[in-house]
Amino acid sequence: MSIDANKVLARAYFTAFLERDEAWWQRHIAPDFVRHDPGLNFEVRGPEGVRRLGEVLHGGVTEMKLPVDEVIAEGDRVLVRLRFRGRHTGDLMGLPASGRSIDIAVMDLFRIVDGRLVEHWALLDNLGLLKQVGALPA
Repeated sequence: MSIDANKVLARAYFTAFLERDEAWWQRHIAPDFVRHDPGLNFEVRGPEGVRRLGEVLHGGVTEMKLPVDEVIAEGDRVLVRLRFRGRHTGDLMGLPASGRSIDIAVMDLFRIVDGRLVEHWALLDNLGLLKQVGALPA
């Protein structure tokens, strides 16, 4: 795939995530896909792992938005800089609902092979998230 096609695929991941589009996941996420994310207390592998991640995040955060600020690509890698926004209205990995707004920075690096996402490194402002939901002092 071209670099431009890889950029389109990486952007589409966020739309599919918001829409919980399992058909898209099955087509575009490799069975051996892995997400490297030190902020998670569970493993994300393949489309099923993305489904579980969606259940956790959508279960804890409503009004979720993932506006993309920038997409940079080289070779088989695509870096996406975006925001994670929403309202903390449910349990979020052990954090009880606070009703507070969330707006944190995210950097996602994808590796793409043959038109499928095969690897994902995620870095989120988890400290900012904890402060915004009241789990830590601001």
